[in-house]
Amino acid sequence: GTGSPARPRCRRGGTEPSRAAVFTHTSCFSAMMEESKLTRFQRRYLMECVKRGDTLPLQSRPISSKEPTPAAPAFSPPVCQPSRLSAKPHLRPAKLCQAGDAYTREKFKPRARRDLEKEKQRLQNILATGKDVVEHKMKQILVQPKEEELPEPDRFEELVNEVQERREFLAEMEALGQGKNYRRIVLTEISQKMREMEIIDKKRSEEIREIMTKDFPGGNKSNPQD
Repeated sequence: GTGSPARPRCRRGGTEPSRAAVFTHTSCFSAMMEESKLTRFQRRYLMECVKRGDTLPLQSRPISSKEPTPAAPAFSPPVCQPSRLSAKPHLRPAKLCQAGDAYTREKFKPRARRDLEKEKQRLQNILATGKDVVEHKMKQILVQPKEEELPEPDRFEELVNEVQERREFLAEMEALGQGKNYRRIVLTEISQKMREMEIIDKKRSEEIREIMTKDFPGGNKSNPQD
């Protein structure tokens, strides 16, 4: 009858969607493509897929209609090639081996031999007294030369030399005619030195005094103490 609603047309076993629904979906899809900033070629390609009812591709198509060139990889790992081994092993000639230090032997350095008798004696001393007597004796031997190397100065000999220097000085002044100016001072110093010599060694000082009295500068053979 006239009051029955129109049925949708069937297309290959299914119902054909209405034009209003297709237009609505197409408008929404166009807005989504504009937001995604696709190129014209990509949008046209996707719209054709929607109109045909095909599934959308998972990967984006090229920007232009030209076939894309495959992009070179950012980093290509180096290809490891197996090294070829030579048929004959590489051997060094004998002259080169002998020229190096491979065949040089280390020189033998004999160690100092230890005296077994001294070691036995040393061990016996340690067991008996608890001390190393040998080391104590060695220390004494090392200390003694140091004491001999630094003998105490002989004060008597020093005084003899000082008296002799003053006698020579006075003789030079007498020769220059200046003996009167220095004679009293020099004789006083000589007298002081002679007294110090008597305190150290009276016998030796008397012998020195006799020699000086016999041969005194300026022809004075009297005692320098006077």
